[in-house]
Amino acid sequence: MRTLLGTLFVAVLAAAVSGCGGDDRSQAERDAEVQKRIQGAAQKERQLYEGMRKGVEEMEKKALEDKGKK
Repeated sequence: MRTLLGTLFVAVLAAAVSGCGGDDRSQAERDAEVQKRIQGAAQKERQLYEGMRKGVEEMEKKALEDKGKK
């Protein structure tokens, strides 16, 4: 969760900094870009947690198999 908040903070900060320049894009375009980046970061975060969960399941399975062999 902490990583997700950090990622969201970076995305919002990047959007704020890009909004300070002489950018001629409309506010709607900037909002869409920020939303797209936030969704991408959230998807990566979900993939990370899914990978960690699968890794833990594999470790537990291996531990149970090793315990059963003894």
